[in-house]
Amino acid sequence: MSESPVRFDIVALDTPDPAGLARFYCDLLGWHVERTDDDWVTIRGDEGSGESPAGRLAFQLAPDFVAPTWPDPEVPQQVHLDLAVDDLDVGGAFAESVGARRVRGPGAEEDFRVYLDPAGHPFCLCLSDSA
Repeated sequence: MSESPVRFDIVALDTPDPAGLARFYCDLLGWHVERTDDDWVTIRGDEGSGESPAGRLAFQLAPDFVAPTWPDPEVPQQVHLDLAVDDLDVGGAFAESVGARRVRGPGAEEDFRVYLDPAGHPFCLCLSDSA
């Protein structure tokens, strides 16, 4: 099979406050704002920082956004991010210090914990393979 002409570029999250949610993820990940428009903000990680390659996230204005209600299935989670940490307690405390809220779902969370960002999108802090 030949190499695909399609490449992954970015994950975009809907939000009623693109700039605010971008600030949250910049604080959480140590990234910086790459581009700002009225209805779109893109953030980026630095090349070669940490163990993961640089990535990008975007936040798109969605005035009628309805936050997921996970673990209640009334409004499905639609998408979530898995973020690596070496220590769940340290990572969780930091995430909460920048505005995340922890939620508990069904089942054991021995190697991950679930949080909500300020817009209500769920994300998981997962123990990295090196932990």
